[in-house]
Amino acid sequence: MKATYHPGVHRFAVFTVCWTILLLIAGALVTSNAAALSVLDWPKSHGAWIPAQITGGDVYEYSHRVIAGVLGILTLILTVLVWLKDERRWLRWFTVIALGGIVAQAVLGGEVVIQFLHYWLPVWHACFAQIMFGALLSIAVFTSRWWVSERVPLEDHGTPSIHSLALLNAIVIFLQVFLGAGFRHLEIPIWPHAAGSLAVLATVLWTAVVLRKRFEKSPELTKMRILLHSVFGLQFLLGIGAYWSRLVTAHALQPMPIMVSLTVIHTVVGALLFAVSILTILLTYRLVPRGGEVAVSSRGQVAV
Repeated sequence: MKATYHPGVHRFAVFTVCWTILLLIAGALVTSNAAALSVLDWPKSHGAWIPAQITGGDVYEYSHRVIAGVLGILTLILTVLVWLKDERRWLRWFTVIALGGIVAQAVLGGEVVIQFLHYWLPVWHACFAQIMFGALLSIAVFTSRWWVSERVPLEDHGTPSIHSLALLNAIVIFLQVFLGAGFRHLEIPIWPHAAGSLAVLATVLWTAVVLRKRFEKSPELTKMRILLHSVFGLQFLLGIGAYWSRLVTAHALQPMPIMVSLTVIHTVVGALLFAVSILTILLTYRLVPRGGEVAVSSRGQVAV
């Protein structure tokens, strides 16, 4: 069944993705300002849905909760829109799974507070946020005009396949996200995260080189290659800056603005790097037939 492009659904999906980025910023601000336990109850805040007074760390924690609540509502609306407008059964159920993931993430966030940041719960909460970001981003891609339009398939000549390599790249980046969250929440030292950055460098370069050699004439995959290079380069420099800011402000009585700013930007750009890796997977699966599939080339020939 050929899917129909619904611009309203796609635009709403893109807006939901943008709102998710806002939530990632809010979450990073909570951690960087050491405000995670400024509100000790959940789902209410200081015994009320709308506290009478919000001061200090409450501003970051309560704002995070409000933005997260709005994201839940947006995801519910997006799910309803997809079920009403889109013909693809698999996408309908994918949005339901995404909605369930958002609910699970909210409950996990509550447990982070209730359990007083123990049991690595803040780390799992941070990592699951990345997964949900990737899921919502995928919905935005699946509902785009580009995705439902006819595409000339590309042939992949090489080992490993671009699908396997793109998947490996995303997995390594996600593991680096996990290590970064472990360091930020004081569960592990800095060196595993630093070593992980070298592993990400290796997989990003490998993926980019393969994209250039095998699919140089594809404008979409060329953009992905440039994005991978650019976002990783920025993230690497931000990581150095964020760690430097921690060292020079280590004796401060409270989190200093330079440390907070660099850490938040570093965290969010890391999420964007993971998003680019997810986009790379989606584009390769959309443009390059997998093994055993029949691809029709631009000359009308059939290749397996």
